Amino acid sequence: MKSQLTLLLGVLLMVGSISSKAQEQNIWDLQKCIDYAIDNNIQIKQQGLNTQYGENQVKQAKDDKLPNLNAQFGNDFSFGRSLTYDNTYDNINSASLSGGISTNLTLFNGMTLSNTVKQRQLDLEATLNELQKTKDDVMLAIAAEYLQILFAEEVILVSEANIEVTQQQIERTKQLVDAGSAAKGALLEIEAQLAREELQLVNNQNSIQLAYLNLYQFLELPIAESFKVEKPTLPDLQANLTMMNAFDVFQNAVNIRPEIKAAQLRVQSAMKQLEIAKGNRYPSLSFGANYYNLYNNQYKDIYGDRIDFGSQLKNNSRSSLGLTLNVPIFNRFQVKNSISNSELQIADYEYRLQSARNVLRKDIELVYTNALAALNRYISTEKAVRSMKEAFRYTEEKFNVGMINSVEYNQSKNNLTVAQSDLLQAKYEYIFRTKILDFYYGIPITL
Repeated sequence: MKSQLTLLLGVLLMVGSISSKAQEQNIWDLQKCIDYAIDNNIQIKQQGLNTQYGENQVKQAKDDKLPNLNAQFGNDFSFGRSLTYDNTYDNINSASLSGGISTNLTLFNGMTLSNTVKQRQLDLEATLNELQKTKDDVMLAIAAEYLQILFAEEVILVSEANIEVTQQQIERTKQLVDAGSAAKGALLEIEAQLAREELQLVNNQNSIQLAYLNLYQFLELPIAESFKVEKPTLPDLQANLTMMNAFDVFQNAVNIRPEIKAAQLRVQSAMKQLEIAKGNRYPSLSFGANYYNLYNNQYKDIYGDRIDFGSQLKNNSRSSLGLTLNVPIFNRFQVKNSISNSELQIADYEYRLQSARNVLRKDIELVYTNALAALNRYISTEKAVRSMKEAFRYTEEKFNVGMINSVEYNQSKNNLTVAQSDLLQAKYEYIFRTKILDFYYGIPITL
């Protein structure tokens, strides 16, 4: 019996351990959310395919420098009158086999091949930076959804605390009503306030469910595989906080941001395309070699005897080597128009680069302005919350002794709740905006 109890206790401990580990696995921090999104996001996967395509383009451009090698084989059947070996015509049915092999190597073509390799490498680097930009956008979006969940959870804590205070006030009011010190209407008003706060708590709980749903859907994660986010220790905001200047952030971001690097690389790629177009003005020189052989079952020697297969292969073998120089003289202005189009493309990509810089600058200025506004709003709201807490405490004392009615009490309490919610909103907006500024500056997003 004792051994059975020991076994049962061991099984319960093991089940408890497994359950504890399962709960731990259902807690995701910000980094785990980001890693999962990067591995599973469809846009990132599509952009990854573009990088693979770019790698193939680079490889093909390099392989174009190699000589080609081709073989040809033919099998022909002839029927009807043909010229014979004795210079007469006769009805002859014949079969022949032919084959050959050839190779060609470009020796010079105005540096077109070399410039094409360089252009493809620049395009690949641009694609890799565009892939990183897509990942960065996903990281920022995940951080925003993550902080939205944390904000919603803190709002729920505020709602629960308010309900607890209201429930305590209901108990005190009941005692005053029973003692005849307060009218029953005051109790009914406080109970109505509790009902409104409970409804607000339900709305806040629905908000957090929607926030989680947004995060799950952004992660492409079915709701059946849900998890809870880890609540990090966020910094306390103080009035003496300082932020990086928007201009300093931009000066650093313009040198490290992948979208800027991608735009710069596209300009360089367009310049290489111009060199390729100009290279078509020059003559091209190529080396060629080929080997050819033939067998025909009707071939005969001067004595009228058929020539065997081996002898024909020996006699009909032909080889050649040669250089080919192609000099462009007039090609319907194709080269001229190609050069003009390449110059236009350079100008277009330069405008795109400038546009990317302008967008980055505007984004940083907007984030900085919003962060500064959130900080100022937090500082002023924090003062308001402290004042309203003291005012509510004083109001509560007066309500308890019957100096004010329940309407004034509820109004004071609602004002405090609104201020607390505004304080939380300003806090999380400031944290998110400063995290974006840090990210633009090159600091990874962490909580």
